[in-house]
Amino acid sequence: MDIVQVLREDYERFPVNQTYSIYAEKVFFQDPLNRFQGVERYKQMIAFLERWFADLKMDLHDIQQNGNSIRTEWTLKWRSPLPWQPRIAITGWSELQLDATGLIGSHVDHWHCSRWDVLRQHFWTRDEG
Repeated sequence: MDIVQVLREDYERFPVNQTYSIYAEKVFFQDPLNRFQGVERYKQMIAFLERWFADLKMDLHDIQQNGNSIRTEWTLKWRSPLPWQPRIAITGWSELQLDATGLIGSHVDHWHCSRWDVLRQHFWTRDEG
């Protein structure tokens, strides 16, 4: 299995039909808002995003593998479920670590902005020219 190719395909169709079989059963996940362990909890988080946010899309800008480490650069975009439906975008990167079986044992997301910057996008629009 070419895990980098699987990840590329998952990013392309995010959040639909993700390949959860590439994650270890007890995968560790962390982002600026969440920290948990387990692939079932990861599935629940993706389902929550899909249910509550419109036009959810993940643009993959780069993916590199170096041994058991994979790094991705991406932009996550969506429309928030507020009456004025603001467009939100977060740029960031993910650091994935493969375990001894070749599955993703750790998935840590980082943002190139603060949580305040994300909150601010809900109330102050920017020119999307």
